[in-house]
Amino acid sequence: MQMRSVTPNEAGQRLDKLLFKLLYKAPKSFVYKMLRKKNITLNNKKADGSEKLSVGDEIRLWLSDETIEKFSKRELELVADHLDILFENKDILVINKAVGALSQKAAPDDVSVNEEIVSYMLRTKEAAPDDFKSFRPSVCHRLDRNTSGVLIAGKTLAGLQDMSSLIRDHRVKKYYCALVCGRVEKPARIRGYLTKDRAQNKVVVTQEKSSGSDFIETVYEPLASGSGFTLLWVELITGRSHQIRAHLSSTGHPIVGDGKYGNAGVNRYFYSKYHLKYQLLHCIQMTMPEDTLRLLDISGMSFRAPLPPLFACILRQEMITDKVDCHGNLEFKRA
Repeated sequence: MQMRSVTPNEAGQRLDKLLFKLLYKAPKSFVYKMLRKKNITLNNKKADGSEKLSVGDEIRLWLSDETIEKFSKRELELVADHLDILFENKDILVINKAVGALSQKAAPDDVSVNEEIVSYMLRTKEAAPDDFKSFRPSVCHRLDRNTSGVLIAGKTLAGLQDMSSLIRDHRVKKYYCALVCGRVEKPARIRGYLTKDRAQNKVVVTQEKSSGSDFIETVYEPLASGSGFTLLWVELITGRSHQIRAHLSSTGHPIVGDGKYGNAGVNRYFYSKYHLKYQLLHCIQMTMPEDTLRLLDISGMSFRAPLPPLFACILRQEMITDKVDCHGNLEFKRA
């Protein structure tokens, strides 16, 4: 027999949902059979699995250790973590995601930021392997593989749930820096409709709504111009796949280095001169609302990430702006 007390990261969900995570290799029919036969009990009483759990509830598994291990054994593989941490508390982790890093796995063998966070928490002894049987820390939103910048993850259930909710409800302001082709003279608020082409992993932006399209809205402001390029400060109002890249391209100002939506000739120039292989798009800042639900200590905070070294180098070398220091910090003050 094994007994476990429900932790804060496990509370608030149904008993059967937690059991499916703990005994993740067992058929659901087995779990329900064990509940019916009182081989699994909640607070020493028979349960059917629909009960909502509270912190401290006691779950008893009247099963052999061999059976429990057979259905619950997980191999946690430690990976090298390269997390550039901007802020951390008990609930969330804010990192400056590097170009090329995956926010989440795209294939089973991938190593993403999520796996790096698990390894980081194990190495720092902030968590033990058993803590990850029923809950895994995870990013609360995504950045494209070749987009860098501020990325927020939930280390606890409260952190993951509340931060994901704030982002989903567009209460967190997201700001990006993008280097685009052409000279942009004035700030603008642009709107349109985005349609996904899943076969090509690409999107199309139009001014008219069509079947399957989503409304998009993007705000930008020019910060500096030079050599036929403009550094933009972009606010993402809606958050759709490839929105900034496709939306700016649709206005005639594609992002430098963008292989999907960019200018091939410009991209060749920057590859030849700087060996640039990715779009110069960086999530520079995320600003929290005053009401952050249970995450009270980050109310109204802003998290800001310096530009990648190559991005900063290009801005200086192309004489677009000298208002960026050797660490990638922009002197421009916004939001």
